[in-house]
Amino acid sequence: MTEQRAPGVPRPAATILVLRDDPFEVLMVRRHNNGQFASALVFPGGLVSPSDHDETWAPLLDGAQGLESEERALAIAAFRETFEEAALLLARDADGRPVGCHSAERSDFRQVVEASGGKLPIGALAHFGHWITPEGAPKRFDTHFFLAEAPAGQEAICDGGETVALEWAEPRDVLARAADGDLSILFPTRMNLKRLAESTSVAEAIAAAKARPRFTVLPRTEKREGGIAVVIRAEAGYGETENFHPHQPHKD
Repeated sequence: MTEQRAPGVPRPAATILVLRDDPFEVLMVRRHNNGQFASALVFPGGLVSPSDHDETWAPLLDGAQGLESEERALAIAAFRETFEEAALLLARDADGRPVGCHSAERSDFRQVVEASGGKLPIGALAHFGHWITPEGAPKRFDTHFFLAEAPAGQEAICDGGETVALEWAEPRDVLARAADGDLSILFPTRMNLKRLAESTSVAEAIAAAKARPRFTVLPRTEKREGGIAVVIRAEAGYGETENFHPHQPHKD
């Protein structure tokens, strides 16, 4: 059954910034040119599914003790979306090592994890950010961002549906593209890349994320001359407080 929500109520979502070293890079995917965030360059992620709340996940999780149901579902959704959109299974064995993935053809993510012999390392996820779509938007999302290290021995492959391309990129390089006018890099994505660029390794980024107090970013929109500004509070700690969108000229 599809969950029914009142108009304007943010829908829970989760995404993982998958990281690797030498050089320090993050995995990014290109959205399909239809639908929400068409053609955007983003991190793998999506909506929390009812299946992410299933109690049968319990024996397949590591580090979920003491978590509220919604927190646990967010983490499961983040792992699931990473697998569905980039074919990366972030499960680990009892010794904390990445497991092999031999069930890419299966549509049931819980079965994929079970077949791998590993568990989802919820305790190893580092919470990195929390953004809620501005009020008044036709579709709103309550998105939590996490950090995780890329599993050795696995190759990221886009699903060809929601995602049509992927790339490993250094955060500073993507920021430079945004500064040069790449409009496919959305404001929250750019801010998370900016924060990520403060680190130079996977371990440094994860340690910084775990030490940083959580802050919920709820942008507001303001009409300005010539366009609209998306404004966030300075306490968010990104070093920027607004992103201006000029009105696009009408085409004849």
